[in-house]
Amino acid sequence: MTVLGIEGTAWNLSASLVDDDEVLCEASSAYIPASGGIHPREAAQHVANNIAGVIRQVLSSTDPRLIEGVAFSQGPGLGPCLRIVGTAARALSLRLGVPLVGVNHCVAHIEVGRWKTDLVDPIVLYVSGANSQVLSYRQQRYRILGETLDIGIGNCLDKFARSAGLPHPGGPKVERLAQESRNYLPMPYVVKGMDFSFSGIVTAATEALKSASLEEICYSFQETAFSMLVEVSERALSQMDKSDLLLAGGVGANARLQEMLSVMCAQRGARFYAPKSEYLQDNGAMIAHTGLLMLRHGIQTAIACSGANPSFRPDEVEVPWIETH
Repeated sequence: MTVLGIEGTAWNLSASLVDDDEVLCEASSAYIPASGGIHPREAAQHVANNIAGVIRQVLSSTDPRLIEGVAFSQGPGLGPCLRIVGTAARALSLRLGVPLVGVNHCVAHIEVGRWKTDLVDPIVLYVSGANSQVLSYRQQRYRILGETLDIGIGNCLDKFARSAGLPHPGGPKVERLAQESRNYLPMPYVVKGMDFSFSGIVTAATEALKSASLEEICYSFQETAFSMLVEVSERALSQMDKSDLLLAGGVGANARLQEMLSVMCAQRGARFYAPKSEYLQDNGAMIAHTGLLMLRHGIQTAIACSGANPSFRPDEVEVPWIETH
């Protein structure tokens, strides 16, 4: 089966063509704000201005008659962006005469990670801009074991970076500056059972700008926030009696987070996996691959049910393609 996937939930517009074995073609166009963070109206305008060209580039790599399905990111994400992507997907589905399938963006991050690491049933730490969750598969759903009580780790990093005068995206800048210090400053560490909170650390780090170096703050920020994520991931491995941990989502590209999770897994005899960074960031391949899995199991999306769903949670999605023993 060959499926076309379109991703456009926030900053990275991407289209991809995949089959059962590999990514056949991918094209992307990233939105980089001139200042501040992501502006929904500007992001949507970027999608509107570039979506035809991105899709055209992918379609030019194959005979459109070979495409057997069109998948698109239905949510979660920025509503204005999701609506444009949905409109394009519906038009392509009707034009090509193939099934349409709306994909959950979070589930797609997990599925492309499983695909590229050959994992079957891992604990998943999903960390992106707006989402931070620990998940485990059970009874044909990804069950959320714990999640942020306020903002996602990606937005947390970006919010602090803006306060420090760093350009968007802030996460990579914070990571680079953190490598230049080993002086730890106490930061709020908030874990409540399996849930966690990041708003306090943003406030504390911003306040610390008055008295400490930016390098010290970035180092302390990462060590504290990532330790919280490592703690709940380790607890999930123990509670669910699983031995594999998969890192998914754009913040997963952070080398320090990967190192901390790898050390934790090694100490408890578990295995840690992270796909290449191109599959951690938002990408069309993850939408196309998940759409292919859904279509293989008879899941399609009617036009009347294909509207944008900005608050689409991963535990709302039926996942019949995983076989566990």
